[in-house]
Amino acid sequence: MEDCVNVLKLMMKTFRRESHRVLSSERTTVLGADGMLMVLQLVMAEINKQGCGEFKVCLSDVLMAWKHLLLDKLHLPPPPSPRPHSYELIMEGYQSFLRVSNTVDLPDILLMYKQLRVHSDPQEPLSPISLFEFLSGNHEVQEPPATPHTKPHPLRSQVKMAVRRVFFSYLSLLVNTKDDMALAMTLDVPSRSLGRQAFTDVKHAARDSNTSLFLAVTSFIRAVQLGGKGYAPSESHPLRKHLKGLTLFVHFLDSLEEILGETPDPSVCGARLLAAIRAALLKGRSSEDEVYAAAEETSLELKERMRELQQKLTTEGSNSGISPARPKAHAVNHATALGGRDTVKLLMALLDEEATAPPCANKAELLSEDQPVLCGAERTCMLSLFRSPEVSTGSSPEPLKNRVQSRINLLRAKRTDRVVLSQFSITYREHDDDLPLNRVLDFPSSSQTPTCVHPAPKPRPSPAVDVDTPTAEAQQEVVLVQRSGNALKAKTGKGSTAGSVTTVKGNKRKQTSKDGAENEPPEKKRVTGASVKPNQRLNKASSKKKLITGQGTLTSFFRV
Repeated sequence: MEDCVNVLKLMMKTFRRESHRVLSSERTTVLGADGMLMVLQLVMAEINKQGCGEFKVCLSDVLMAWKHLLLDKLHLPPPPSPRPHSYELIMEGYQSFLRVSNTVDLPDILLMYKQLRVHSDPQEPLSPISLFEFLSGNHEVQEPPATPHTKPHPLRSQVKMAVRRVFFSYLSLLVNTKDDMALAMTLDVPSRSLGRQAFTDVKHAARDSNTSLFLAVTSFIRAVQLGGKGYAPSESHPLRKHLKGLTLFVHFLDSLEEILGETPDPSVCGARLLAAIRAALLKGRSSEDEVYAAAEETSLELKERMRELQQKLTTEGSNSGISPARPKAHAVNHATALGGRDTVKLLMALLDEEATAPPCANKAELLSEDQPVLCGAERTCMLSLFRSPEVSTGSSPEPLKNRVQSRINLLRAKRTDRVVLSQFSITYREHDDDLPLNRVLDFPSSSQTPTCVHPAPKPRPSPAVDVDTPTAEAQQEVVLVQRSGNALKAKTGKGSTAGSVTTVKGNKRKQTSKDGAENEPPEKKRVTGASVKPNQRLNKASSKKKLITGQGTLTSFFRV
């Protein structure tokens, strides 16, 4: 196993030195055995979604296609088992994913080594059969005997593997921004409220613009911040609702880029990059958390490995041949930036060494959706992340709990909000909500209201009285009426509406009033003083006292 790993490192060194002859980009990254298997799982799930509508794939189908894929890429005879369904589409999708992500796998490294090697390099350091055995995991891995103190916990080993992938994904984005797998692992780690829905929106935006996921995110954030009114994305853009989380992600990568460009020493710059990633992962976590311990351990291991690689690159000097090389004077922008070139060289060496690591022994643990939760409430499995959220079409039945609750809400009496028209409706609303207001209050309508509520009494004939010779009783009543009239006049004042009763010598008595004439009904006839009794005069005077200004006009209006 160690011999195979050393030979792969030697082939990787030759590839980095001569990659500009066959590749357009010097920052191409290499996928190891685990990365190849995860990409194959995603491609097969996407093909199944196009065929049957479900983004999923069985583990047995992935392992069978994995064996056929390795044998075909290494130009070895196929196995006796038949090829899986739509195998040609699987191969085409796999190669397309590598091409879009600007990555190559280890079988491609072996094939390109035969074209890129020089006379000083060995002719064929590794056979295709040996590489197939290495990638399949058939080589025996010699591990030291585990003691009770050194034996790792299964859950802790999974958490450490997931944390290690996050560290290498951030470093890979600094080298190759087209790596979609690296962006998928780091978009919501640490938590930025960017779950499956946000990743799906980013994936659709990248597909519509025919760009990588990283370029789709950064171009959207730059357009929002620097675009202005005419070039900023519209408010209906699907990434608008994830603006805060995407801004945090882009700002964190910008801070890593600043460290990469401002620190000239590669070992110091690498230590600062690892410290920044570690601080982001451990934010808000206690020292007893498993992620905390895994991040601390992984940071120390990578820092030590960077220091060793830097010493090795320094001793080899310019003959190391690892790209990117120092640009010439006439080609300053030779596919990479000038600042941080030595650190990028160190990061590429670290990523190449990780790609040549032995594959995971437990393929089910690698491809299972039951991955440890590093942040938030969602897991870091690529299959569950690339799967788009399900949209309810209404055809599938709802859960029993939701159906019972909806039935209860339907049977429950609903209060309808009505517009309150008057104080009467507020008073009587709780008693009779369904009846109209005139039925509740038992008020007649305006058409049913009589024009005259109190009709004028009919004149009654009174016995003839000798006016010339009034009796003593009549004289006493007249005196009382005169006194009461004076009292009313004194009370109401000069402008009072109450009329004053006066006596006239002779056979006629008249009742005079300024407002009284218009308050009387037209059909009511004047009654002479001889036929009006004193008590009746007192009642009329008291009723006229209760009138207010304008009441007579209103009465005559409604009478008409």
